[in-house]
Amino acid sequence: MTDLQEFINQTTRLPTPPAIALKILEAVRSDEINFEELADIVMADPVLTAQVLKIANSSLYSLPKQVTSLSQATGLLGTQTLKNIALSFVIVDSFKDIPQGGFDLDLFWKRSISTAVSAKTLAKKTGIADEDIFITALLQDIGILIFFLVDAPAFTEMLDKNRITGKRFYEAEKDQFGFDHTELGSHLLKSWNLPETIYNPIRYHHTSETFDNQHGPAQLLNISDKISSIYHSSQSNKKFAEVHNSLAKNFGVEHEQIDELIDSIGEKAREVMGLFAVDPGEMKPFSQLMQEANDELRRLNFSYEQVVLELKQAKQTAEQLALNLKEANDKLRKLAFRDDLTGLYNHRYFQEILEAEIQRSIRYKHSVSLLLLDVDFFKRVNDTYGHPAGDHVLRQVSLKMAKLVRHCDIVARYGGEEFAIILPEIKKSGAKVLAQRIRRGIEQLELTINSQQLKITVSVGVSSTDDIEGVKDARPALISNADQALYTAKRNGRNRVEI
Repeated sequence: MTDLQEFINQTTRLPTPPAIALKILEAVRSDEINFEELADIVMADPVLTAQVLKIANSSLYSLPKQVTSLSQATGLLGTQTLKNIALSFVIVDSFKDIPQGGFDLDLFWKRSISTAVSAKTLAKKTGIADEDIFITALLQDIGILIFFLVDAPAFTEMLDKNRITGKRFYEAEKDQFGFDHTELGSHLLKSWNLPETIYNPIRYHHTSETFDNQHGPAQLLNISDKISSIYHSSQSNKKFAEVHNSLAKNFGVEHEQIDELIDSIGEKAREVMGLFAVDPGEMKPFSQLMQEANDELRRLNFSYEQVVLELKQAKQTAEQLALNLKEANDKLRKLAFRDDLTGLYNHRYFQEILEAEIQRSIRYKHSVSLLLLDVDFFKRVNDTYGHPAGDHVLRQVSLKMAKLVRHCDIVARYGGEEFAIILPEIKKSGAKVLAQRIRRGIEQLELTINSQQLKITVSVGVSSTDDIEGVKDARPALISNADQALYTAKRNGRNRVEI
């Protein structure tokens, strides 16, 4: 197993693609699937069908006539394009209900959609025939999102360091993780068995100095990323100059045409964001961005020496602020996600993840189960051996639980000697089996305190969304059911599992 795969396997937060995504992925991999088979897959989801037809009728494709059916869309766009459009909607939708924490998910998808629209537009303008270019550009930065989902504390720490060092983003990622988001994203999409024409350009789209004729799509991704930055970052002027140079030098686009091209990309991007249910917010037209930049330049009335002095002072101030921010974030990072004593996720994080998993279970019609565990007679441990001994017991119980659960399960300290485990995509019967496995594992723990052997047991309450279908406030109901089951387990003699 590669380091990349091991990194991906650590996560408890990567969304599991719904069944329709798996079917479309299979269709994307297949060269033999016909239109009727693809139409059956897409039409199984009325919302997806409507989305596909809307984007087919958008200015992104500029079809000669209005299409009202998938057969029309396929006849005009082709089966491969239709597959990629459907898969694009499904993947974006799958990653919308994740807990965001300090990650701006809305900005991520605005940038991604702008990049995809730009790549599609540039491919047509430059004559590069690539039916996969839209979805490739849409997913070119998926590795950044995966970094955050797998290890949010390390990712935010990397961002803090990057503010101080000023390195390129992908270089900072390599320093922190040993690989960058292009490698991670490419590896993930390859593991999904997407075609090489999608994951290979993603792998190389930041290494612009190595581009040659065979990396045409990767070069388009690189330029499209810069165009997206014009609309969504504070470096519009710098990116604008780089885009002008790249398009003129590498693709022979006339300079006077480039401004119109970038402006049209912005208009199409705002339209396509609406189709993906992503709010474009205050995304300004390119012409307005350039006008504001020029107005700002005219307002500057400093001498060269004054500008240099102020830049130097500003740089020193920014570096000090970045250092202060890093120190503060280092202290807050653990508080945001982890319990200090056990190293498990804390109560706040548990509530956030549980709500997200319940919403995913409702959307994709699968189960989520919850275990609440309480250490039996824990007060007796504290009273007999002291609170340091009690802390040792809690740490050992936490370590044991973390080893016994699946990769996708979320273990948290609920409070005091009580713990919670979220079990995505597992029904009540399966949750009971896992609960018994955890109970027996803790019962078999061999703890020594003050040269004395100590046996620890837990009582476990199990609940599942199987029993609360249609309940308006599902999260409180799921917790309440597990809490009642836990009370029953303690009342019936402890060291047992109740549902």
